[in-house]
Amino acid sequence: MNSIAEKFIRKETLPFIFCPGCGHGIVVNSFIRAIDELGVQKNEMACVGGIGCSSWAPVYLDFDCLHCLHGRAIPHAEGLKAVNPDKQIVVFSGDGDCLGIGGNHLIHAAKRNIDLTVLMMSNYIYGMTGGQKAPTTPYQATTKTSPLGNEEHPFDVQSVVVGSGATFYARCCATHPIQMKEAIKAGLRHKGFSFIEILSPCPTTAGRNIFNFKSPQETMDWYRSQVYLLGKDAKPDPAETRIPLGILHVDESRDELTDVQRQKKEAAQK
Repeated sequence: MNSIAEKFIRKETLPFIFCPGCGHGIVVNSFIRAIDELGVQKNEMACVGGIGCSSWAPVYLDFDCLHCLHGRAIPHAEGLKAVNPDKQIVVFSGDGDCLGIGGNHLIHAAKRNIDLTVLMMSNYIYGMTGGQKAPTTPYQATTKTSPLGNEEHPFDVQSVVVGSGATFYARCCATHPIQMKEAIKAGLRHKGFSFIEILSPCPTTAGRNIFNFKSPQETMDWYRSQVYLLGKDAKPDPAETRIPLGILHVDESRDELTDVQRQKKEAAQK
C-alpha cells in the first residue's frame, strides 16, 4: 500500500466491494490524493454516504464517517455542517441516491449555498440493486426496468444543480483522474455548495445492460471516447458532441449559509 493510502484508508475495511473496472475506486484514489495535497487533517473533515455502490466510498476512509439512508446523505451532511461549521463535510453519492430519492434535498442544499462538497458518481444506472433505470439513464437505453428502451430523457445535471443555486459545479470522469483530483481540490477550497459530477463506468450493470459491452476495458474505452477536457477558463464548444470536463461554474458573490447564521446569532446576542 502506498504512503497516501496508508494515511487515509482504513485497512480493516479492505478489500473494496467495487467490481473490476468500476470507476469508484479511481474516485477514492483521486480524493485521497487531493486531500493529501491540500494538507487536510483527519480532525478537520467528516464524510457522509447514502446508499449504493458509490456511497460505500467514505466507509474506506479513515475519517469520521456517517453512512445513512438512501437519498438522505445531503440533509445529514447539512446537520453535521450546522453544528460543526468549521469542519469540511464531503458527501459521496450516486446518481440514483442523489438525483432520484435525494433530489429534493439536493436542490434545497444548493439553494441554501451551504458549504458542502458533493461528489456524485454517475454511472447511468442503479448498479447495486440490479440495473434499474436511473435519473441519468440515456434516452431509449435498455435496463432491467426499461426492457423496451427508456422512455424518459435524463437530467441535465449541470442545469439542475446550478439552476438551484450551487456556486461551484465541475464535471469529471474516471478516465482522467489527475483532472478529477484538481477539481476536487478546487471544490474543497470553495466556500459554498460545491457539486462535482463524476462520470464513473459501471461495467457490471450499465456496461452489460445499456451498452452491451463484453469487458471492463471496453466500457472504459467508450467513456474515454465520449469526453474531452476543457482548458483553463475555456468554454464548451456548442458544436462538440462529446461531454466537456472541467470546472464549469463558479460564483463567489453569494453568502454561505452557516456564515450568515453565525452573523445573525452574534447580532442577536449583542
